[in-house]
Amino acid sequence: MPLGTEWVIDASGCRPEALSNIEQLKALFDRIIRDLDLHVIGEIAWHQFPVSGGVSGLALLSESHLTCHTYPEFGAASFNLYHFSSRASWPWEGMLREMRGATEVSVRVCERQVHSNDIQLEEIGQCAS
Repeated sequence: MPLGTEWVIDASGCRPEALSNIEQLKALFDRIIRDLDLHVIGEIAWHQFPVSGGVSGLALLSESHLTCHTYPEFGAASFNLYHFSSRASWPWEGMLREMRGATEVSVRVCERQVHSNDIQLEEIGQCAS
């Protein structure tokens, strides 16, 4: 039985200022949520780390969750979107290149499922790139 799809995204070569600006990251989340017609439950949680300027964000969705963690000191960011059902992907690579200045973007897609006669959650093979 399918449980959903998870996207694991790593971006590098990003502009450090684009990774430490909460307002720009909020705009990115808003774009993802709008484009994918996702539904936020409550308020999106944001935290900026004082030393590095990195930002973590978490949106609880009726479809599951969207997260980000940024590392301005390394020019890197990671994103995770889990959606309880199968759906079309978002153009992560192009959007992160455009909106964060990423030079490299890795997108892995994991189809999650439970086997009908086994109650344990299993990942189908490795996450596909």
